[in-house]
Amino acid sequence: MVPSSAAEIPAPGRTPIWAHLYVQVLAAILIGGVIGHVWPTFGESLKPLGDAFIKLVKMVIAPVIFLTIVTGIAGMRDLGGVGRVAGKAFAYFLVFSTLALIVGLVVANLVQPGRGLNIDPASLDPGAVAQYAGKAHETTVVGFLTGIIPDTFVGAFAGGNILQVLFVSILFGVTLVLTGDAGRPVTSFLEAVSAAFFRLVALVMKAAPIGAFGAFAFTIGKYGIGAIANLAALVATFYLTAAVFVIGILGIVAWVNGFSIFRLIRYLKEELLLVLGTSSSEAALPSLLEKMERAGASKAVVGLVVPTGYSFNLDGTNIYMTMAALFIAQALNIPLTLQEQVVLLLVAMLSSKGAAGITGAGFITLAATLSVVPSVPIAGMALILGIDRFMSECRAVTNFIGNAVATLVVARWEGALDRDALRTALSGAPAPVAAQPDPAAGPGEKELVATD
Repeated sequence: MVPSSAAEIPAPGRTPIWAHLYVQVLAAILIGGVIGHVWPTFGESLKPLGDAFIKLVKMVIAPVIFLTIVTGIAGMRDLGGVGRVAGKAFAYFLVFSTLALIVGLVVANLVQPGRGLNIDPASLDPGAVAQYAGKAHETTVVGFLTGIIPDTFVGAFAGGNILQVLFVSILFGVTLVLTGDAGRPVTSFLEAVSAAFFRLVALVMKAAPIGAFGAFAFTIGKYGIGAIANLAALVATFYLTAAVFVIGILGIVAWVNGFSIFRLIRYLKEELLLVLGTSSSEAALPSLLEKMERAGASKAVVGLVVPTGYSFNLDGTNIYMTMAALFIAQALNIPLTLQEQVVLLLVAMLSSKGAAGITGAGFITLAATLSVVPSVPIAGMALILGIDRFMSECRAVTNFIGNAVATLVVARWEGALDRDALRTALSGAPAPVAAQPDPAAGPGEKELVATD
């Protein structure tokens, strides 16, 4: 006989399709796009819905990152392990960020999306991009490095700078390890707070369809479908290149490391639709942290790789920078020598990190990159200002997938990837039942449990 309590539990897979978050977000994007196209003024007025949702998510990002990193490091109890994970993560970031820059450069040279536009540089409006150029000049290597250190410990959370939160989180986690047994009550307390915050994230994510609806209605209402048509060659080239990078390059990396890029994309479909609708990968950061742990990556690896990747592993942004720079030069009929393109590539490697955490980082890093090629005026960025919002969506989605792949790969390199949990997650099977901590185990030492 089946116990009555068990008989009352709904069978897996009977959830109505409309109750799935990804279906709700997709429907919201479609409805928002229609409203923005048919009633553009009304669509623009819906911008506060998207902005409010992004603010809701940003409200919880800093504490979620802090709690994930601190409890992860404290659970490792091995500072050497923390250093290994960080070293492997940065090695991965350097290789694939550089590869993304090269891919963008090569494709732009082969396809030449700006060829034939024959735009007169004198007709450009420098004022249209002045704010981005100004921020680009304010961003220096020294300023970037000193900016990682907050003015106060609490200031890191108040400012919402991911790098500052990452910095204080690592310091505090390392301190708990060095404190030893005296720090275990603090770790246990933070683990309990972490559970509460992830429940809060789940509540916030229920508003995702509303945020995606407002953000997409605004985008279509303000810029219109015509903005894409005017520069269709660049938009199409960028989207296709990003797709080739994800499916081809990252797909091979995933295959070598024992998982499918297509199954990973399916596993993250809710988050990807949210990123697409809001044009912000930050909107799905808390969910990515949770899903990477559910996919078998250890909390310590997830806590270090994901937030760091959001600043240093920007594959989509890197493809965009080199491609957009060459598009502008081609549209203005300004030939770039191989030497100038190599310099542009090297500067892009630095500028893509220097603007991390800055609003509109993609456009700002492009301005910083163009500033080292005197023959290409920064005012040329005005050519793509109207379609940057549409490019931003692809940048964010590519960055998001790149960081998910990086997390699983680094976890595998570190021997901190539960293969059974990964297979279960990517197969679409029901999520494991949450484990109850073993009273005899120390903080961070929870037993693995079987799936339902």
